Amino acid sequence: MNARLTLLLLALAMACVLLAPPANAETLYKSVGPDGRVEYTDRPPADGKAAKTLNFADLPATPLPESVLRNREQLQKSMQNRLANAGKPDGGAQLFTAVWCGYCRKAKAYLAERGIAYREHDIDTPDGQIAFARAGNASGIPLLLVGEQRVQGFSAAAYDAALHALKPSAMPR
Repeated sequence: MNARLTLLLLALAMACVLLAPPANAETLYKSVGPDGRVEYTDRPPADGKAAKTLNFADLPATPLPESVLRNREQLQKSMQNRLANAGKPDGGAQLFTAVWCGYCRKAKAYLAERGIAYREHDIDTPDGQIAFARAGNASGIPLLLVGEQRVQGFSAAAYDAALHALKPSAMPR
């Protein structure tokens, strides 16, 4: 085999190891079959005879700057907080909507007309999708959550009944 082909096969094998979720991503085994075929894999050969074991742990790397580490840490904390708080009932009304939904526009107008405060979750955003998933078993929008009350779709009478459970301070005067 010529050197270019060997390098290409090695690069391809390494790419497969990096892209696939291997059992141990730091080790690559090179084995030669009885037919002379060279194989690179993330698993030890079945016969236990590896021609070479390549270990990719602790390779030289440039450390990340302090500013990048701080930014990454802040982003991770922010993401964890958003995931932890998404969809949690906050004691008030929550409305799951989408810009393209006509019934959602009616529900928002109805709540605004009555001066009802609510937290809106746009299901077309990542945070809104997470909150909607956490709201559980909803197959349509708008979805109004008020404490344990759930109203899927829009009906003025159903919204009034669900909103009746809100604290008097949240109700319009």
